[in-house]
Amino acid sequence: MEEIQNGLRGAYRFILFVLIIIAFLAWSYACHLISRDPDKRLKMFSRNTAAFSGWILRVFNLDLTVINKPQADQKYLLVSNHMGFVDILMLASCAPMLFVTSNEMKETPFLGLLTEMGGCIYVERRSRTRILDEMKSIVKVLRDGYRVVLYPEATSTNGEQVLPFKKTLMMAAAHAGVPLQPVVVNFRQINGEEFSLKWRDHVCWYGDIPFVTSLWKSLTLKSVKAEIEFLEQIHVSPEEDRGLIADKAHALISAKFSPVKGLPVAEQTPVEMEVDPT
Repeated sequence: MEEIQNGLRGAYRFILFVLIIIAFLAWSYACHLISRDPDKRLKMFSRNTAAFSGWILRVFNLDLTVINKPQADQKYLLVSNHMGFVDILMLASCAPMLFVTSNEMKETPFLGLLTEMGGCIYVERRSRTRILDEMKSIVKVLRDGYRVVLYPEATSTNGEQVLPFKKTLMMAAAHAGVPLQPVVVNFRQINGEEFSLKWRDHVCWYGDIPFVTSLWKSLTLKSVKAEIEFLEQIHVSPEEDRGLIADKAHALISAKFSPVKGLPVAEQTPVEMEVDPT
């Protein structure tokens, strides 16, 4: 009986999800036609993404708590832990922001279209030779007054730990003259129970899990309680050691991160920071 209820709930929400996505794409395309000015168009895309992300969270019945949210006029480079598309929607619903994602995502059918219409900034994570040029593109949009979201783990995770941070792109904040804003994302309750291995794959999209599979599992949930906490801002200058800056941001986020429950003790040891040339 429960499986039937989950299936019906998932099907109903899937229909709502599709309708919202169609509306999102239609309105984003309209914005594309309305303005030929790239800056005005980008602002429209970011506001559009914030509004529609909030509606999708309602479809998921996700109760989001935001702690220490900065004032609306504050600009920053936001860095956060990352567990999948659900936490992207959570962050996007907080305020108009631009997200940094990979060219691999741009090349992915359907998801590439969504990210383009959402005003994402693309970087080539598969090539370290272009990293400085791509940092300049992030610096430009920061100087233009946008809030930008960067996931320095460079991948989504399974909720067990915060992976070591890639360093170079985080220094865009220093070159743009804006603070680095660490943020921690936590799932608190799934279907009234703690965030555990039982529910992990319903809210985390990682590894080789197909997007459609992850989406369906999220849609079948009765309820989700999650939390976003804005932590102490880090003011940086171009002369500072990027490794130390990355370590500080990682430490702040890791200290407030609540990993998935139910892991064997051997798997709960903190990850060692790795030497990362980027």
